[in-house]
Amino acid sequence: MSKKWSIAALVLYVVYAVGMYFYIFHGASGGVPATLKGTVADPQTFMTERELYLSDDYSKIRNFLFFVITPFEWLVYFLILFTGLSRVLENWADTRWKLLKNGAYVFLLYLFTTIIFYPIDIYRYTLSKEYGISTQDFSSWMRDYVIDFWINFGTTLLVVLVLYWLIQKSAKKWWLYAWLLTIPFAIFMMYLQPVVIDPLYNEFTPLKDKELEAKILSLADRADIPSDHVFEVDMSEKTNALNAYVTGIGDNSRIVLWDTTLNNLTDEEILFIMAHEMGHYVEKHIYIGIASYLLSILVGLWLISKIMPWMVSKFGRVLNIEKVSDIRSLPLFFVLVSFLLFVSNPISNAISRYQETRSDEYAMELTGDAEAAVSTFQNLAKAGLSEVNPPWLVKIFRYTHPPMLERINTIARYTDKNEVETETETETETDKETETETDKEIETE
Repeated sequence: MSKKWSIAALVLYVVYAVGMYFYIFHGASGGVPATLKGTVADPQTFMTERELYLSDDYSKIRNFLFFVITPFEWLVYFLILFTGLSRVLENWADTRWKLLKNGAYVFLLYLFTTIIFYPIDIYRYTLSKEYGISTQDFSSWMRDYVIDFWINFGTTLLVVLVLYWLIQKSAKKWWLYAWLLTIPFAIFMMYLQPVVIDPLYNEFTPLKDKELEAKILSLADRADIPSDHVFEVDMSEKTNALNAYVTGIGDNSRIVLWDTTLNNLTDEEILFIMAHEMGHYVEKHIYIGIASYLLSILVGLWLISKIMPWMVSKFGRVLNIEKVSDIRSLPLFFVLVSFLLFVSNPISNAISRYQETRSDEYAMELTGDAEAAVSTFQNLAKAGLSEVNPPWLVKIFRYTHPPMLERINTIARYTDKNEVETETETETETDKETETETDKEIETE
């Protein structure tokens, strides 16, 4: 029976992968609408022929990888269950101390899946190098890879040990208790991220360009934003891509600029990016993000608490799982978490794209520099070889930011709106002046 399920899962995955291949490589492309051909939003106006070719090629490969790797992860975990490997790992980890047994099992499972996915990670790294996005040498990449392994394993171990202890203690309400513990844990990790975890990968320093810093401080002062948390990070040894972001909460909140951004953009463009990040601060997007994250965790844990027992009761024999509380059920838990995250991507990405649009609008209100805004988006697209208008399915599942075509259009709409408002105000003032002169003439008569 398990063999049949394994073959069925493999066949289903292959069919899905072939379908995605044809959709990504031979399906309808987003392209550039005819009305925008030749405008500043058209990549042919700001990219070379080679950049256009590489952007199209690189984007398709990355999109295809995204859509096939996550289901491949589900396939791997299901095969671990179908083949009885999960039971084998549990037997290898067997000791009379439950906590130690669960910890050993988590390590064996995590190590096994890391080895399985290592070739894919290597391919992603070499792909990025081939297309000129990554500048990181292999030894540096491996160092980051090892750091990733231990940080992610440590976090996973802690979460799994607490989770399965709760499942054993309360089979019906474990999801609620787990969620309540998630709140302080998530906030603590967000507070810790900028000062403990991020510096393990790169060096963060206060902004060195004091002239630029003065301009940023002036911009922040106009926006009534605390301005002592602007940092630059040395990313040029790892990538040619450009980026800036907001991270942390409370005293550890900061705006971070990559040195690639500082080295490749003008001061006006950097100020627009900073204004965009300040928009996130003003609009409280970090705190909205925390609330959304915690709500999604609550819904996700509740769904898993309903789906997982049902699957064990109905397919437990095929999955080689007797009880949900058995540590060997962990691959099933991982599949459900990954699946729920995947299917919720369109919702979370839509919220994120809305926030990014609001920040773009705020940046225009603060700087009023449409030219810098457009050139910034053009440079970001060139540096990252990103599609300016991806296919619909790619956009809703992958894009946390609006595509560059939409971002440039946002600037155009904002500029047109302001021009109309300015013209209306001018006409109103002219009408008032005319009325005043007419009144004076009547009084004179």
